[in-house]
Amino acid sequence: MSRRRFDTASGARRSSLEEVGAAGSEDAARFLALMALTDRGAGSFGGAASPDKGERVFGGQFLAQGLRAAQRSAGPDRAAHSLHAYFLRPGDAHAEVELAVEGVRDGRSFSVREVRALQSGRELFRMQVSLQVPERSLVYQGSPMPAAPDPEAVSVTYDEFTLAQTGNEDWEGASRPMEIRYVNPPRKREPVTEAQLMWMRIPPGLPDDPALHVAGLAYLSDSTLVDHVMLPHGKRWQDTDFAGASLDHAMWFHRPARADQWLLFEQTVQATGGARGLVHGRFFDRGGNLVASCMQEGLMRLASC
Repeated sequence: MSRRRFDTASGARRSSLEEVGAAGSEDAARFLALMALTDRGAGSFGGAASPDKGERVFGGQFLAQGLRAAQRSAGPDRAAHSLHAYFLRPGDAHAEVELAVEGVRDGRSFSVREVRALQSGRELFRMQVSLQVPERSLVYQGSPMPAAPDPEAVSVTYDEFTLAQTGNEDWEGASRPMEIRYVNPPRKREPVTEAQLMWMRIPPGLPDDPALHVAGLAYLSDSTLVDHVMLPHGKRWQDTDFAGASLDHAMWFHRPARADQWLLFEQTVQATGGARGLVHGRFFDRGGNLVASCMQEGLMRLASC
């Protein structure tokens, strides 16, 4: 299929999201700053550097900024309904990201965009996004939301779980603008196969922009998904003799949802083997509606293997 370079319309060089964020919480404003892309013309956008304390760009940032770039190029009449992405190289968390968008197809109902994330001319990430003009439809949901206590009743955060596993006082993901409450953290070093349940949200204060909340869902979806691949083996992602990384990510958006309101993220390990692990995730709103699904495969290498 032939591809054309998508040229964005002229206008303001900076998204107005930065101004809106000032009215919300500090963490919401930090997320909005990440989503405020600079339009450089000719299908190129600039994305802010990561807030992470580590050296590598968080994969959820690539997903969210890539969605923003795809949405900007396709226009406001179409909403992202799926994405398929590959993490190709680690990025420098302290450097800005260039997002290059190509238009693959524009039809009456659907548009497809390919987004590449680069730093210093090196491609780090590639994603295809499909966007659709909203339509009325029959609605069906196969499985109900799993039983879980309300987020207000859950006291353990994912930060606390991670620090308990490592024995450290801090970790690189602690500065991300998100909140995660862990419903059923494994407490013993034994195989765990039950679904891992977490309440997640971007801190409240985001504007009423549906495309922004889609990006927020993508940002949240990469925060813990592949971290569970070692649980069936009685081990942890945080173990010092383990090396892991996200390889790819696929996501489908079923219905509108606010990323700054609590969402239950159900995550299940599907298979491990060949030094890889596959995990499936589902997001539910507090009304029990399935709002998004995702899958991710990750690299999993043990020093003993």
